Amino acid sequence: MPTLGAATPPPTHPPGRAVRPLDVLAAWPANRPLASLISAGNSPFARWSIFASPTEIIRADHTSPDPLGLLADTLRPPPRTRARAETDAPPFTGGWIGWISYDLGRIFEPTAQRPSRARDEPRRPPWPLFELLRCPAAYIHDATTNTWSIAGDPRLLPVLENTAPPGECRLEPFTPCDAASYQESVKRTVEHVRAGDIFQANIAHRLSTTFRGSTRGIAHRILDGAGAWYGAYLESPLHPDRPHIRHAICSASPELFLSFDPRTRRVVTRPIKGTRGASPTATSDLAESAKDIAELNMIVDLMRNDLGRVCEYGSVKVDDPRAIESHGGPAPDVGIFHGVATVSGTLRHGLGMPDLLRAAFPPGSVTGAPKIRAMRIIDEQEPVRRGPYCGCVGFVSDSGHSAWNVAIRTAAITCNRPCTPASADGLLDYHVGAGIVADSDPELEWQETLHKAGILRRAFPESFSPGDTRPRHAASGSTHVIRSATT
Repeated sequence: MPTLGAATPPPTHPPGRAVRPLDVLAAWPANRPLASLISAGNSPFARWSIFASPTEIIRADHTSPDPLGLLADTLRPPPRTRARAETDAPPFTGGWIGWISYDLGRIFEPTAQRPSRARDEPRRPPWPLFELLRCPAAYIHDATTNTWSIAGDPRLLPVLENTAPPGECRLEPFTPCDAASYQESVKRTVEHVRAGDIFQANIAHRLSTTFRGSTRGIAHRILDGAGAWYGAYLESPLHPDRPHIRHAICSASPELFLSFDPRTRRVVTRPIKGTRGASPTATSDLAESAKDIAELNMIVDLMRNDLGRVCEYGSVKVDDPRAIESHGGPAPDVGIFHGVATVSGTLRHGLGMPDLLRAAFPPGSVTGAPKIRAMRIIDEQEPVRRGPYCGCVGFVSDSGHSAWNVAIRTAAITCNRPCTPASADGLLDYHVGAGIVADSDPELEWQETLHKAGILRRAFPESFSPGDTRPRHAASGSTHVIRSATT
């Protein structure tokens, strides 16, 4: 297993009180790989930001002989692990930070696979099934107190000196899916619902563009003002002691997939269903929407069943069936309201995060219900593989604590060649989706997906048509149009 990055002299102190987490992203030395989980929330569910330089990388791809075994072995807590006694201490004491592809779900659930026409052109090499970065030390920010601390050996962390904005990046206009094609896939999914095949399925499409410049600059622009409770920016280093990367992930997710507290053995999931763009009537429209209420109820039942596979009998409960929450930052053009439920349970003794992932992955809110049948329909309707989108990004601490987001609002960055984060070129893919039920209106579902691209539109207005709230349709002579349904 390669070792990444050399130790540097310890900083004299963690970043100052006034330094924002995004300032640390900007200040991270160009020659040190970065794994970061960045929370803009200030709630019991979204409090901590983590910045680390990995020393080891574990990766599995589609040719790996036993990816599930490798994942379980990696995420299993070290021997004699003890949960921290302090209830208010940072949850990360050193451990693994990484991401898991939605496509690993087909290995968790082999019967979910279906012959699919989902293919990408050769310039898009398949994403790994997962990547885990060993991070024995980290800078940690507490949003509740606005203070910083250090986990692990400070000598393994870089000195942070420059807080200037990261490098510039240029994105070409996005090529979206075809609206009519996406709406046709919604109609076919509605037919499955009405035939009794499923209760709902989440159908997505992809915006794509080429970029040139700083991948950290891309992440900074997406996350700045996004208000993401479970944001992340992770680089994938290729070689020990070199900053070169082949891909990176930037997630501005509002959704918690799974968290685990080893002191209480409590597991929490917070599925999201129902979205409205910012408007004077957004909260009331969402609160009174029978369609959105029913959609969330179905996913709550699915998540209760998933947790029930590994939690103590009778411990799984719905703490909050539905709350209307504001996500997406203060700007009126990107503010988004969601319907959010909270479900919890007590993990059985002898089980850990690998067992929990096996029971619940992929997240039910981005598949549908029943999960396996919905996944098969997703494979029928979506023309490209999801990759990191709708998987999860998070950490497993050596203390036993763990938290993972649902990787929505997530940019998958693929470099054309190994390059440094400061000077890269390649492809940026950004999926958006909607939950489809019996009374779904194809045009309204299309509009919902466009609301979910608001963060991207705000970050890169120059890559969308001026004055248009929707992604720009590919003009004559553009390279290709990504379509969202197949026959």
